[in-house]
Amino acid sequence: MAFASDINGHDRAIILIRTGLKFVRGLWKRVFLRESHGLLLIGKHVTISHASHIRCGKNVKFEDYSEIHGLCSDGLIFGDNVTIGRGTMIRPSSYYGGDLGHGLTMGNNSSIGPHGYVGCSGPIRIGDNVMLGPKCSLFAENHVFDNTEQSIKSQGVQQKGITIGSDCWIGSNVIILDGVKIGNHVIIGAGTLITKDVPDYSVILDKRNRILRPRIR
Repeated sequence: MAFASDINGHDRAIILIRTGLKFVRGLWKRVFLRESHGLLLIGKHVTISHASHIRCGKNVKFEDYSEIHGLCSDGLIFGDNVTIGRGTMIRPSSYYGGDLGHGLTMGNNSSIGPHGYVGCSGPIRIGDNVMLGPKCSLFAENHVFDNTEQSIKSQGVQQKGITIGSDCWIGSNVIILDGVKIGNHVIIGAGTLITKDVPDYSVILDKRNRILRPRIR
């Protein structure tokens, strides 16, 4: 583990102790996963259910209080160097088996910040080198409500899925709705609601999903 030169010995010791505890938890939890390669670090009070549907690459980190619900048809697949932030929930299906969602794939070197929500009942695909800031929410499902003579709940849902390309920076509190495809090399500012597709190299900085300008290539 490489430390910044200005971190003193006492702080280094604290980091090493905490990382060691995460390492020990990872040794135990990985036994139940369908697949795990290399280092697996598990924070305190992490909930992992239906672990036989979860695959992890090298150096995967599930931080404190995160919830990883693995029950889904396509599984949860985490590439190398993936980090799931503190308090983040990944939920493809109901806890009680009333439905079965698709699942999530995250590419190498991608991360989800603290207190995120990933509703992957529809398929969610996240590319490599993607940074999602704190409190981002992804909803790969939408209720059907065309028939006004029936309750919304009785009409079921549609699950088109969400795709996020590689090399994207998505700011805090961004909400991404079902059916959206975000291209590669995209920047989305904090607090934006994404309801439609975003082309490659776009910069979106307002709350109405308006493309402000393209990035310079």
